[in-house]
This record gives sequence, structure tokens and C-alpha cells, in this order.
Amino acid sequence: MTEEPPKLPRLTLARQIRDSLVSRIVSGQVRPGERLVETRLAATYGTSQAPVREALRELEAMRLVETLPRRGTFVRPFVQETLRESYVVRAALEETATRLALLAGTVPVEAMRADVEAMRDAAGRGDDEASARASVSFHRHLVEAARNELLKLTWESLQIEARTSVTMVATEVDLHDVARDHAELLAAIEEGDLETACRQARDHQWHYADLPHDAHGRTRDSATG
Repeated sequence: MTEEPPKLPRLTLARQIRDSLVSRIVSGQVRPGERLVETRLAATYGTSQAPVREALRELEAMRLVETLPRRGTFVRPFVQETLRESYVVRAALEETATRLALLAGTVPVEAMRADVEAMRDAAGRGDDEASARASVSFHRHLVEAARNELLKLTWESLQIEARTSVTMVATEVDLHDVARDHAELLAAIEEGDLETACRQARDHQWHYADLPHDAHGRTRDSATG
């Protein structure tokens, strides 16, 4: 690792170290196959090995790194592919959550409107982290409204917060676009057309999968939305 990361605040060190390493892995500063040594990272970030170890465990859960017996922890290849796979799974889960919540009449519209406003505010300030938090909150409200515990547990197992942060870095999204996309999804849900809302919920996630075709089997060039 040749470039020095920014100095980190002392609060929630494991999370800060994890997020810093995510940024460095996705940007290519830390390359596929590179070994991440706890002692070196602890020295780099000016902390003990404990928060570094915790951060590496989270990166492994996100499938960004792998630990090999008696060899150490290494950056995985195909980071982008892992992100794509997670969004395909999210698309299916959130389509189902939207259907269940609309059928049950349990969509927390006011809370989701507040999340959209938080995204707009974050976009105005250029605050990536606040935008990511509001986005996660928006989708969590929808998933919880489905009132299906297994669906929720499966959704949470995708490490939603972490992968949303990764996506912010990996795709260099425009924060104003993030707010607008969520506002459009909420509008479709509020209109109450079940199939339209479910399709939009699915397409909203499929977009980030960056596949050569969309959720309807159309090539990206021919897809209209």
C-alpha cells in the first residue's frame, strides 16, 4: 500500500477503518490479491489491532477480502461482481417487500418522505454519508413494512449499509440523482398501482447491478426505464 489514508477520528474506529479500506479497495489503491496485515494497518491508522481485526471481519462478510489459513487476509478479485450480485438479490427482495406492504396497507409514507427530504438535504451539502444513511433508512422502512421476518433477515444479511457506501464510491453517483430516484419510487408507491410500484422497486435496485440487460431482459441500450 503506497498511499497514506486520511487520519481518522477516534469514534467508532472499526467502522472508520472499514470504510477507509472499502474506499481504497474500490478505487484501486489497494489491489486485488494484496495482503492486508493487521499490524501494519494498526500502525497506519494509529490504533490497536482490535478495531483493525473487526474491520477486516466486516470486509470479509462483505466478500471484499478473504482470509486464508496460515497465509493471512487478502483483497478478493471481482469486487464489482460481488456488488452486482448483491443488487440483483436486493431487487427481488424489495419487489416482494413492496408487494407485501402495499397489500397490507402498511407503507410508512411519512417516514419515507422524511428520508427523501434527508437525501435532498444531503445532496445540497454534498454529504455522501448522510445520503447513504437516508437511502438505507428509506429501504429499511419499506422492508420492515412487509412484516416478514425472514425477508428482513435476508435483506439485512446483505450488509446493506456497507454496500450502499461501497456503491457511492464505486459508481460516483450524483447525490441529487439519488434523491430524485427515491422520490420517484415513493411517488409510485403512493399512487397505489401494485404492479407499477413493484416493477419500479425492482428496477431501482437492478439499475445498480450494472448488468448488460435490465430486469425485463432488454439490453441496456434499448431499455427505457
